[in-house]
Amino acid sequence: MTALWTPTPESIAKASITDLMAHFNAKLGRSIHDYQGLHQLSVHEPESFWDGVWQHANLIGTRCSPTLTDRGAMPGAKFYPNSTLNFAENCLGHDTDDSQIAVISYTEAGTRTVLSWGELRQCVANLRNTLQSRGIGKHDVVAGFVSNGPEAVIASLATLSLGAIWTSCSPDFGVQGVLDRFGQTKPKALVAAHTTQYNNKSIDLTDRVNGLLVELLSVTSVIIFDGPCPKVKAGEIFRPGCKVIAYDNAVSGDHALAFEHTPFNHPGFILYSSGTTGVPKCIVHSQGGALIQLVKEHRYHVDIQPFDRVFYYTTCGWMMWNWLLASLASKATIVTYDGSPFVRGAKTLWELCDQDDWHVFGTSAKFIAAIEKHDYKPAEQHALTSLKAILSTGSPLAHESFEYVYREIKADLLLGSISGGTDIVSCFCLSCPIQPVYRGELQCAGLGLAVDVVDESGQSVKGEKGELVCRKPFPVMPVEFFGDTDGSKYRAAYFERFNGMWAHGDFAEHTDHGGFVIYGRADATLNPGGVRIGTAEIYRQVEAISEVLESLAIEQSVGDDVRIVLFVVLRQELELDDELRQQIKMQIRNNTTPRHVPEVIAQVPDLPRTVSGKIVELAVRNVVHGDIVKNIEALANPDALDYFKDHPDVRL
Repeated sequence: MTALWTPTPESIAKASITDLMAHFNAKLGRSIHDYQGLHQLSVHEPESFWDGVWQHANLIGTRCSPTLTDRGAMPGAKFYPNSTLNFAENCLGHDTDDSQIAVISYTEAGTRTVLSWGELRQCVANLRNTLQSRGIGKHDVVAGFVSNGPEAVIASLATLSLGAIWTSCSPDFGVQGVLDRFGQTKPKALVAAHTTQYNNKSIDLTDRVNGLLVELLSVTSVIIFDGPCPKVKAGEIFRPGCKVIAYDNAVSGDHALAFEHTPFNHPGFILYSSGTTGVPKCIVHSQGGALIQLVKEHRYHVDIQPFDRVFYYTTCGWMMWNWLLASLASKATIVTYDGSPFVRGAKTLWELCDQDDWHVFGTSAKFIAAIEKHDYKPAEQHALTSLKAILSTGSPLAHESFEYVYREIKADLLLGSISGGTDIVSCFCLSCPIQPVYRGELQCAGLGLAVDVVDESGQSVKGEKGELVCRKPFPVMPVEFFGDTDGSKYRAAYFERFNGMWAHGDFAEHTDHGGFVIYGRADATLNPGGVRIGTAEIYRQVEAISEVLESLAIEQSVGDDVRIVLFVVLRQELELDDELRQQIKMQIRNNTTPRHVPEVIAQVPDLPRTVSGKIVELAVRNVVHGDIVKNIEALANPDALDYFKDHPDVRL
């Protein structure tokens, strides 16, 4: 297979990962000159590797022995049990000049605000003081019901600087969806927006915030800011016994910036599973584990350099927001955007990319597919001079989308299809700036991660589809699930499928290049005639047809077997007819196998998705079978499920 992109000898020589190899060669007396050799070191000598990352990346903290205890325990291993640090200090305590830009924030209305490093540090110091004055300290939870803007960045860093725990949801969650999350973690303080905006629609959040306060009796302080719609006349935030503080007052003053050093494994973030199969799991990540893992990804897998401008399209309810925040620890300028990525058409984000010279453009596979469907060609409209990497996650990036990026966006850049999740607030498989990019493949397993693909019995397979696992411990394994006192839910989530291995739940293939192909979630695989098929294999073919915007495949039980049912969303005003059905079936049959061909193809106007944009096959499968969808609040558009209830094309 011919590579779509190959790094030049000059870019390889300048890459931070090359300097990391030189660091290990000098320190350990090795001769490592390629990624494979470095990855071997990272998984077979984890103590040497993670100590080397700490030193080479100049992490701020006190590193003490041992590096790792209970080395083979999955779960049970502990990294740096006697070491201390602070996540926020690593984001703010480096030697960047106060006058340089730290954060650029946009709203969909076109407002652009900038924070210098000096302004960011001062705002964090002042808000830290406000939180501390309200009794917030170690182990307390501060929750953000916030849009993706400077307020969320400042509030999270102020929280972490105290050794407290940050958790967040985006304003597109309904009250019950937020309560399903914050209600479990019992925050002591709430940071909230008064308004939000999406696709030119202004929304007053007053009733939602007050609704949260009625139920969240643990909250004793609320810090409230206007949000992106200051012209909306929002109502009063009020609950007896709860102090309401205006954000502008909370960040004003001239307080000194300080950081509470905590143990490496001290809780720093609580993230939430999607909740589509029940009440969301509250996943606790440590300050140290999240920091060292994300710094490793940014510097060595994406090659983020000081003052690079790093953008990721995300909300504060998705782990990629935490990923973006941590870029500050690599001295990068982070770029936030709040609103619809298509509010001014397909050009919306590309104009901003050009205007502010972004270096890294992070998005979803669905976004890339959508701009291709719009027949938008950024290379013809924009210079994109500084752009050196495009990252894609959220769902598998289609092979054709790889080609589209290099053909219509930019020929010389690193296209990183990356995959991991909330469970590890990072990636298992991702990009590598010193290796070629091949069509349809994630370039490599992450450094320090013993990623493998195994069959049903747990044996390694290569060139075959199987379950994605990690065979050895790594620093960013969750500390715990909040409230899971005996650890049983944690063990059941990852370690009971294959003894002694982390089972991630992805259906994948390990390629001859050492890369990976992700075929979808393992629990959403299709099994007609007992043959496992990844949904992404079907989506890739169907969505290559111009009439189809999106698709969703499930298996439907019929007697003792199952049949594949494919739902399609078509371009506006198009109707699914027999001719298009036949075209879809032929496209799938000619490019996969006869077993991939759906027995039924049905049209729907929309697909249900989580608030982070992922389509939810399992919810649709439940609806088609007449089963209950356990947590409807996890969906951004729950009404879309109505299209699948008793659909005439799938009625048995």
